[in-house]
Amino acid sequence: MKGYLALEDGRVFEGESFAAEGANDGEIVFNTSMTGYQEVLTDPSYKGQIVAMTYPLIGNYGANADDVESAGPQVEGFVVREYCPYPSNFAAEWSLADYLIRHDIIALTEVDTRALTRHVRVAGAMRAVVAAGDHEPDALVERARASPGLIGRDLVREVTCREPYVFAEGRADALHVVVYDFGVKLNILRCLADMGFRVTVLPAGASARDALAHEPDGVLLSNGPGDPEGVPYAVETTRALIGHKPVFGICLGHEFLGLALGGRMRKLKFGHRGANHPVKDLRTGEIDITCQNHSFNVEMDSLDPAEIEITHVNLNDMTAAGLRHRSLPVASVQYHPEASAGPHDARHLFETFKEMMIRERGRSGDTA
Repeated sequence: MKGYLALEDGRVFEGESFAAEGANDGEIVFNTSMTGYQEVLTDPSYKGQIVAMTYPLIGNYGANADDVESAGPQVEGFVVREYCPYPSNFAAEWSLADYLIRHDIIALTEVDTRALTRHVRVAGAMRAVVAAGDHEPDALVERARASPGLIGRDLVREVTCREPYVFAEGRADALHVVVYDFGVKLNILRCLADMGFRVTVLPAGASARDALAHEPDGVLLSNGPGDPEGVPYAVETTRALIGHKPVFGICLGHEFLGLALGGRMRKLKFGHRGANHPVKDLRTGEIDITCQNHSFNVEMDSLDPAEIEITHVNLNDMTAAGLRHRSLPVASVQYHPEASAGPHDARHLFETFKEMMIRERGRSGDTA
């Protein structure tokens, strides 16, 4: 079946469909990961986006029920250079095509993803339509131009949980972490549980009072999709939490913290997406290879250096990749310490969060 990727600037890439039929709009972005396509597909941070993989061969190890970061694929569409229809892996339960079809995801193969990536790097991420079937390319371009894009949209409401739930019981005396689900990846929750924490997950709309009522030792602000300025209630909640409990932000949670601390946000030209981004810790000089997925970034010079320290930078473009408050137990990173997919270099940041909570518990007279 014929497939099209139509961009708002009029560029149209042709290919072949290998999953669901239809048409869907979103922002076109590219991911540079060589493996982990199922984790990419199911990451809620990709809500509102059509993802193109730069690695050429996709589907060779199939799909299964375990390598997921949410209940199912979250992308608006998927684009690859060469789809492998015959997976070979002991864990494969389905082909990638079968997996995408059962979740009604449009996917294209035989697309010149090298040309697409170069185009997006030069022109920037933009609105697009992915289509499979009998469609008129010019009409798809017009549809892309009429689509909402990411700026100002609240995509968090579409991916957050509806009710609070307990992810990990833990021991009665274990550190208790409340996680705000802005589109949380399951591996963040798994990492917290593996450290022995009690883990309670709250919907994005829960107030600071709701979180503090659980008497947590710390609050984690999760990753999630879209424009942080389109979710003002999350920024207000973050601001209300600062100074009450240790707060650690990941990706979108980092952006909420940046805004809550008085920073400005900007949209990156084509974003950071992949499992190979080098990040430097400015305090130690150490470099971690990290998993990243975001379109927006906190501007370094918008934060008061007397109050906020920039702790990490992305060495690809020297943008801010981490911050901490100089006097309060507040820190965040613009990347994914839980990885999945990706390297585990940054897992130590969960230990840093643990140390923050232990220090604050000690100050309050409790024992860890």
